[in-house]
Formats: sequence, structure tokens, C-alpha cells
Amino acid sequence: MSIRGLPRFTSQPESASVYRGNSIILNCEVNADLAPFVRWELDHQPLFLDDRVFKLPSGALIVSNATDEDGGTYCCIIEIGGSPKYSDEAEIKVLPEPEVPSKLMFLRQPSSLTKAIGQSAVLPCVASGVPIPVIRWTRNEEELVTEGTQKMMLLAGGTLKIKDITEDDAGTYTCIADNGNETAEAQADLTVQASPEFLKQPSNIYAHESMDIVFECDVTGKPTPTVKWVKNGDVVIPSDYFKIVKEHNLQVLGLVKSDEGFYQCIAENDVGNVQAGAQLIILDHDVAIPTLPPTSLTSATTDHLAPATTGPLPSAPRDVVASLVSTRFIKLTWRTPASDPHGDNLTYSVFYTKEGVNRERVENTSHPAEMQVTIQNLMPETVYVFRVVAQNKHGPGESSVPLKVATQPEVQLPGPAPNIRAYANSPTSITVSWATPLSGNGEIQNYKLYYMEKGTDSEQDIDVGGLSFTINGLKKYTEYSFRVVAYNKHGPGVSTQDVVVRTLSDVPSAAPQNLSLEVQNSKSIMVHWQPPPIGTHNGQITGYKIRHRKLTRKSDLEALTFELLGIVLIFCIFVSDLERGTEYSFRVAALTVNGTGLPTDWMSAETFESDLDESRVPEVPSSLHVRPLVTSIVVSWTPPENQNIVVRGYAIGYGVGSPHAQTIKVDYKQRYYTIENLDPSSHYVITLKAYNNVGEGIPLYESAVTRAYTVPDPSPMMPPVGVQASILSHDTIRITWADNSLPKNQKVSDARYYTVRWKTNIPANTKYKTANTTTLSFLVTGLKPNTLYEFSVMVTKGRRSSTWSMTAHGTTFELVPTSPPKDVTVVSKEGKPRTIIVNWQPPSEANGKITGYIIYYSTDVSAEIHDWVIEPVVGNRLTHQIQELTLDTAYYFKIQARNSKGMGPMSEAVQFRTPKASGSAGKGNRPTDGASDYKTPMSGSNSPHGSPSPLEYNMLLVIIVSVGVFTIVVVVIVAVFCTRRTSSHQKKKRAACKSVNGSHKYKGNSKDVKPPDLWIHHERLELKPIDKSPDPNPIMTDTPIPRNSQDITPVDNSMDSNIHQRRNSYRGHESEDSMSTLAGRRGMRPKMMMPFDSQPPQQSVRNTPSTDTMPASSSQTCCTDHQEPESATGSYLPNTQEEETGQNLPTAHVRPSHPLKSFAVPAVPPTGAAYDPALPSTPLLSQQASSHPVHSVKTASIGTLGRTRPPMPVVVPSAPEVQETTRMLEDSESNYEPDELTKEMAHLEGLMKDLNAITTA
Repeated sequence: MSIRGLPRFTSQPESASVYRGNSIILNCEVNADLAPFVRWELDHQPLFLDDRVFKLPSGALIVSNATDEDGGTYCCIIEIGGSPKYSDEAEIKVLPEPEVPSKLMFLRQPSSLTKAIGQSAVLPCVASGVPIPVIRWTRNEEELVTEGTQKMMLLAGGTLKIKDITEDDAGTYTCIADNGNETAEAQADLTVQASPEFLKQPSNIYAHESMDIVFECDVTGKPTPTVKWVKNGDVVIPSDYFKIVKEHNLQVLGLVKSDEGFYQCIAENDVGNVQAGAQLIILDHDVAIPTLPPTSLTSATTDHLAPATTGPLPSAPRDVVASLVSTRFIKLTWRTPASDPHGDNLTYSVFYTKEGVNRERVENTSHPAEMQVTIQNLMPETVYVFRVVAQNKHGPGESSVPLKVATQPEVQLPGPAPNIRAYANSPTSITVSWATPLSGNGEIQNYKLYYMEKGTDSEQDIDVGGLSFTINGLKKYTEYSFRVVAYNKHGPGVSTQDVVVRTLSDVPSAAPQNLSLEVQNSKSIMVHWQPPPIGTHNGQITGYKIRHRKLTRKSDLEALTFELLGIVLIFCIFVSDLERGTEYSFRVAALTVNGTGLPTDWMSAETFESDLDESRVPEVPSSLHVRPLVTSIVVSWTPPENQNIVVRGYAIGYGVGSPHAQTIKVDYKQRYYTIENLDPSSHYVITLKAYNNVGEGIPLYESAVTRAYTVPDPSPMMPPVGVQASILSHDTIRITWADNSLPKNQKVSDARYYTVRWKTNIPANTKYKTANTTTLSFLVTGLKPNTLYEFSVMVTKGRRSSTWSMTAHGTTFELVPTSPPKDVTVVSKEGKPRTIIVNWQPPSEANGKITGYIIYYSTDVSAEIHDWVIEPVVGNRLTHQIQELTLDTAYYFKIQARNSKGMGPMSEAVQFRTPKASGSAGKGNRPTDGASDYKTPMSGSNSPHGSPSPLEYNMLLVIIVSVGVFTIVVVVIVAVFCTRRTSSHQKKKRAACKSVNGSHKYKGNSKDVKPPDLWIHHERLELKPIDKSPDPNPIMTDTPIPRNSQDITPVDNSMDSNIHQRRNSYRGHESEDSMSTLAGRRGMRPKMMMPFDSQPPQQSVRNTPSTDTMPASSSQTCCTDHQEPESATGSYLPNTQEEETGQNLPTAHVRPSHPLKSFAVPAVPPTGAAYDPALPSTPLLSQQASSHPVHSVKTASIGTLGRTRPPMPVVVPSAPEVQETTRMLEDSESNYEPDELTKEMAHLEGLMKDLNAITTA
């Protein structure tokens, strides 16, 4: 109950005057509940309201478009029963329309409203001024249509009335007043509210105990309504079992009998409230639940909807265990009941509750026969009690024994800090405070305060130890958002919600902008300005303070102050009652609630001596001049001759053929204007009129034709001639030319310039480089050495350009190579381990023609370069062989390129290690006669291994005797089977032998010696290879298997020399014949690695140097792939030169230091090698050694006189198969006749004597 007091007026009408046609407002403000009881009287007679005279909802009266009849005495009356209450009387005078314009101003501006849907709203907007302003409205910056509609109505003075408001009518309404000279705006917001309405109401629910249910309640409204639930008249307080889900729905977990009742959903907002209710009925477990919409029950209870039937029930599930325990969930597993071991048709319900709590919840399995379930949304470190019930089609069975399980403790982080507050202390500081978080198992270590200026995205933070902090250095009157995060030993917790606060306001820190003064007449000046810059207001601008003072020659008088308060939309003021012809100074300062800000500088203006006449329009301007251009016309003028008439500005009209197409107004001070965006070659008519507040004066006409658009002369200029390229250096060329369009002195006096372009003279290169110059020459730098370039020149003058001139060519000078040869590789020549091949590519930056290369190599990479060995190579070669290298030695190679300018840089050192030895070179000796006398060696070997021991001599003698025995056996077997041989073949063979002997030349005491009969037709006794050689490369061997120390292992030097005399003698007969008959078996020679210290140059015969004393007879060596030049005598080796020279070179025979120097145990060739018949003992040795594994045998050469040779590895392969040996013997059977075999046997007897001599020695 409210008691209404006596009616009171908060404001009453006041006497005033109004110009005819303008509007006026008479205030009569009363309480809102009394406003409907307000009425007005004019001259003590009731006032009738219409579209022109309108009473606002507040009680105020608007009189628009005033007429003389509106003058009189007005009174506001409140009639609420009983005697009426009268306001003060106000006299309104209606004045005639003024001749001088008056300032446009609002008498009443709209204010923001909040209305409910279906109500009406009135937004007052009344303005006055001369000329009479016109009112129009916009909503959210869109024009409102008020004509022809009943919803939006424009009432007296421009007031807007909106009927039957809907949500779409909400927005920002703007009232715009325009009188032609000025425009003013005022805004107000209309907020539309709606009472709550239900989108979904709760419905009745039937359920069993332990089930979860949800009451649904969905509402809408504006403002958003708040929802609360009431059970049986008591408000439901949310808890662990009563939860608000999905904004407004009520969820009840683990139903108990006491939860039964009537639940109401109540929604309310500022406009109204609504409510809806539903009933929760809890049934006994043996009562089936009626069919209800599934949305009323949770998924955990839907299985209970099926009606139960009678029949046997399952027993309790067995072995219920918690297989997985976490902080927030527990996984349970169990076995089927004993009554139903298979359990295919059973479903299970898991009932659980907190220990000590009577309310029990249930979770059902998803599928039949599923025997596990995960219970979620549990509390950490809490004991729960679980039991499982199996259910079949007849209903639920027995419950399992309750199982107690405790969830794991959770590493708790701090929760949000409660009671966070922020308040401004000053314009630049804010204090933020908060309380200790309620959650978190651990002492709070510190807090982090985050803050950010609104409208930005850069957040800053500060570490704080306490529960409050003051942030300084903030911006004035600026909004900031703050939040706090607590930290404990586990890390950061949950952040608080953002708190927004604004710093306090302050006086403006900057002065208003763009102050200007406009002298209106002899007694008034109009002052204009703009607000201070954004960011310097430091608060809401509440007004402006305008100070002015009169300036005299004596002193400055005291300044007068005007204050323009309120929200200022038009930043100007009209200062009147000034003295004529007096100079005044003005300055403006902005105001906030805190005080006055910085003022502008003083600005002065002088009033007129006399008032100008504005009772008539200005006269015609005294002159008008136009200057046409291509797309614009420059207009200039002088003011009217009569300076006593006010000129407010000038209006310029123009158009093609008519001046009324476009109109532009300029300030009265302006004397020229440029009309832009015109069409070329067009006739324009231009008019100029002066105007003031009365109207426009007499126009002055002028016409002009814009100029034609001139297209540049398309004819190109003459290109430069006589282009020459002068080479200055390896990277610089000077280009010179002449220009025929210049005078004879070739002096450039205008703005032309030349463009020089150049590129390398490569057809594939189309990319030019260019440069500009204003002279007749240009220095092109940065070129590549020894490169051909082409040059051309073009001249440009204004928009004209010439074509490119004829090209000139020039090649830069050479420069020493600036990069080393690249891709340097070193490989060993196959079959020649002491020869390597060096390959490379020319330098990337040769800078000229490469005339040669120098290869440096050394075994010491750190040695001075002058200590390296040098190998020069011609410039057109990219590979080179280096010979005579030491085996098994690391060499380093560098290559340097040179051209005509000098040597370039060296390449990086490339390392290469020569291979190890593949065989050992023996020494052959050819005596001067056929005697078999033993001679003492005159020189020995330089082997570092010393003299052989007696044990080694005995072993060697045993090996030699064995070889001899096997040789005799082989010859005897061959003699038995060789019964046929044609005499013609024997003659041919002897002739061949003679021809071969005749082709050899010997040095010193050497001469042709006919081989013993023992070796005649030896090539018929060769063994057939078991298989092909594993290395068929012909480079490995150029001749058949030699009979020297390269294929056999040397033994004691006391052996008889007969056999070696024959062997070495026969080598001369054999060489040419073997080249033809055994060419196919060159690649089947056994490979043996031997150490070498050097390699002879590429020649067929040379003397082999030795550090030891040489024998009396000259030693000679036949060049081969494998040699031993440092031995005491020349090594007799196969010749390989025919592969390079294309001809057979004679074999040189060397006189050894002992007749048996070159006699040695032959090395057994590997399987598949070609056996030379010159050594009959080889097949026997091969078969004898076939049972032994491959190994290396160290032996000493014969006749070394205490000096030893390096050990020579011997590869002992398996012997050829018996079938191959038999086939070879069968082949030799047809090559010998009995008379020849008799001679062969005689020679074998001599061989036996030699062997006996060896054993006795």
C-alpha cells in the first residue's frame, strides 16, 4: 500500500516569446503517476490538443509552428479529484519572423527509454532557429519513414511516437534538425523488454528409487529471465544430487522416496514472471513405469521402462572388482551369476553411493552380456560403495556383496580467487584485491595479476605475494580488465573472471583544436573550435570555457568568461554586444568534472567599423576570369564593387552548355577555384554568384572550351650511331656513341637521357642489364673476365624514345683463374698398382683459356709446396697418369690451372693410397755359354729380411726334390702316350722357334741360344683350364705365364743353373709365338701382389738401377706391369707394351749373378688359370698342393750371399680335376714320336743329375 501525497510540480511554465512559425516548450514536470492527470489552459480556457499542440507524457506542452493565436497566458493544472492544483501562469508572446538568422538549437532532446512489447513510446525532439528547422529521424543510421504509416508518427515540433512496440523497434534513434544553414543531431536509445515465456515446460515423471531424472524448463525473455526451482514450496538449493543442467533444467541424481513431490519452474525478469510445475512420483520396484517421453529420464534409467514378467530371477554377479581406479572414475568388472553361467541375455545395473550417504545412484550396462561399466563424475579421495544386480526378462535378481572403493587423491590446483575487486585510486592507478582461493591442497605460493587495456590484445602480468596490489602508470579515464591466478606447488590454478574498471577522470591534457574567429558584424564575432584530440579528454567533456578580452594600445583589459556546459554537439558560440572597430582576443578550454583543461592560444579579430547591409542580396562580382586546361578550368574573380553588402560566400555553377549542371559553394574569402574532372575539348558555361543570408545575387557568366587531349608524337627518335666498345680491363668496358639529333658539337642541352643495355653474347641468354646516363659514354663495370658482351644504346626524350642502336661487341681481358680445378679424383690403373690416373674438370671461373695444369703430389700433406713433386699437363687434357709410385703409400694430390695471365688457386688436397703388391718379380739370367758350372754370385738382393736359416734351406731342398720327382713322373707318362707326331708339324715348330730366336736382340754378352730338346714342343703339354679365369681383363697380362720369379717362389741360390739356362733361353723363342698362340689366355695368369719402390718409365728395355753392386754383365729388364727394379739383377717379366704401341717389342735377356739365380719353386696358379707347358713340373706341383689350404709361403732367393729378398705371397689354389689332367695328357699323346721321346728322356736324365747335385750341396 502506498500513500499518495499532495501533487507537486517539479518544474513550472515560464513566460517566454517565440518567433512566428517556430516552436516553444512549456514545462510542467510532475511525478510519473500524476502525468496522466495534467491538463493545460490558455487564457483560463481549456486548451485543445492537436498535431500542432501536443502534451508530452511528462506533462510538458509543445507548441509548434506558432501563430498569433498561440499568444496568451498558459497554466498547467493537475486534477486528481477534489480541488485541482494550478501551476504558475506563463505569458507567451508571438513575435514576427526576424530578418536576421538565429542560431539553431534544441529546445527539447530525446531521452533513452525502456518499454515493454506492445507499449507505445514518445521521443520528443523540438528545435528552434531562423530559418525554421526541419526535423527528421533515423534508427540505427537508417532513415525512418513517418509518412503514410500508423506505427511511426511525427507529432508537434518533430516529436516521434512509436505504437505497438516490438523487439525490432529497439535501437538508437537520432533526431536531425536542419534549417539549411546548420544541422544538429540528438540521440536516444529505445530498449524493448519482453516478459518471460516458456519454450518448454516441465512434465510429470514416474521413476524408481536410485534412478536419475531431469525436469526440463526452457524460457525466454528480455532481459534474460532468472530461473529457480521450488519443491513443495521450498526453493531447491543446488547440491551434488540436485543440479541445474543446460541452463534451466533440474537434474535429480539417485532418487530416494523423499524426492517425491511437486516441482515448479519459476522464471522472472524486470517485466514480469511466469511459472510451471510438474510432479515426481516414485514407484515401487515391482511396479512398471508408465511410458513417458524419453527426455524426462536420463540415459542411465531408460532400461527400467520395460515391464517385468514372472519367472526365475538371476543370482548375484560374482567377483565384483574395481579394475581401474582414478581420481574421477572407477571401472568395475564382474563375472556372470552362478545361476546363469553364460549370461547372454542378462543386463546389469551398478548401484553406487558415497559411504555414509543414503542416496544411491544407478548406472546400466550398454549391451546385454556386458560385464563391465565405468562410473564417472566421482569426487577425488572419496569412498564409494558399489553393488551389481543382474536382470533378465523377468526382472532384477540378487545384489552382489557391496564393494567399497576409494578414488585416488587428485593433485589439486588452486581454484579461482574469490571476491576479486578493483577500484580506481587516481586517474593513473587502480587497486585490485581478492581473497584466498577456497580450493587447492597446498599452500598458495603466490598470485599472478593479469591486466589489459580494453580494446587491446596485449595482456601484462605482475607477480604478487599478498591479496592486493596497486598498479600505477595507467592511462587516464581508460577501462582496464583484471584477473588473478593463484599458484601452489603444483602450478597455476583457475583464473578468476575478468573485472573491468575505469581509471578516474582528470582535466583535459590538451587544448581544443582549430580555433577560428568569424566577424559577423560591428558588434559580434562567431567563435569556432574542435574538441581536444582523442585520448586527451581524460574524462567526459562537460563543456567549454570561452574567454575573450578587448585589446587596446595601453594595456590588456580583464578577460570575460563564457561557459558552454552540457554535451556540446556544435562547437561554436556567438559573442555579441562588442564595440565597433575593436580588436578582441579569444581562447577556449575544455571542461570535465575535474576542472578546466589547457586553453588554446589567444586568437584576435577586429569588429567592423560599421555594419554591413544584409537586407538585400549581394551585387554581381566585379570580374570573372577562366583559364581552361585539358580536364580542368581555373576560375578567378573579384568581389562586388559595393563592399557595404554582406557576402557570405560564392556559388559557382558550371556544365556543358548550361551552368546549372553542377554547383559549388566556396567561402567569401576565396578568390579562385579549380573545377576538376572535366572532359577535354568540351564547351563549358560557368556562372558566379555572391550570396548571403537573404539569397544569391546576380550571376556573372563566362564560357570556356577545355583543351584537346594531345597524344604524344608517336614518331620515335633516331637511335644513337657509332656505338663502340673499348676494353679497359678484365671487368670494365667503356661504351661510346654519337647522337645525330644533337648539334655538331654533340653537346646535350635538353632533358634527354640514354639507356645502355648489355648481355653476354650467348644465344640462350636473353636477359639484359640496363643503365641510364645523360652523357655520350658509359663505363660498364662488374663484367666477367674473358667474356664476349654485346652492347646497344637507346635515347629517350620526354615521351619519345628511339629504337635500340646497332650492337657493338667486346671481350673482356683475361684474368688469372679465380677458382681451382674441380671434381679432382684419383684412381689406380687396373693391372698397374704403381700407376695412378688423376682426373679433374676445368675451373668454374677459368677467366680465360686454360693453357695448362700442374699436378702436385707428395706423401706429406703438410710439406712446403716447393717440396712437392710437379707433373705439368697441357691445357686440353683433363686426365693424367703418374707412374713409378710406391705401393701401399698414401699420396696427396693438388691441381693448379694456368692461363695466359698466370696461375690460379690450388685445389684441395685429395688423398689416395696405392694398393699393396700383387706378385714378386724374379730375376732371369742368360749365361754366355751352355755350361752348367756353378758360379759364385757377384751381387745379391737388397731384401731386408736377412739370410735364410739352415732349417729353411732344408725345407727348400725337400720342396725342390719333390718338384723334380713329380716332373719326371709327368714326363714319363707323357712319353708313354705320345706315340704319334707328324714330322711336318715338328719342322714347322722348329722353324717357328728359329724365326723367334732370330727376332731377338741381346745386349752385352747375351746371344741367341737354342733351347734344350727338353723344351721342344712344350706348348703341346699345356694344361687345359678347368674354368674361365675370374678376371678376363687382358690388361692384367700381355704375354703367357712367364717362367721367372714372378710366377714362382725363389729358393736357395745353390741350385744348378741348367734348368734356368734352358728356361731363360727359351723365353726368347717363345715371346712372339706365345703372343699369337696364347693370346686368348692372357687374362688367366695368377695374380700376385708384390711391393715396389718405383716403376720404370714407359720403355721396353732399360737398365735397372740398384743400390747393390752390379754384376759384370749388364742387367736388363723387360717392362711389365709388375717389376722389382731394386734387385741385384734385372727381372725378367712379360711385356705389356704392345697394348699401347701396337707392336711387339723384343724381350731383353739379363745375365744373372748366378746360373741358377732365377730357378725357384713355381707358384701354383689358381683354378681356371692357363698352364704354360714351358714348365712341365707345374701340373704335378698343382696336384700335390691341392690338399693344402691357401696360404703365403716366405722363401729366400738362391745365390744372394747373405742378402735376402722381401717375402712374396704365394696363392696355392686347388689342383685341376683328374678329368682335365687326363684330357691334357691325351692331347699331348699325339704330339710326340718315339725317337723324339728318346731325346727327351736324355734331357730328363740330365735334370736328375742336377737335382742330385742340389741334394748333395
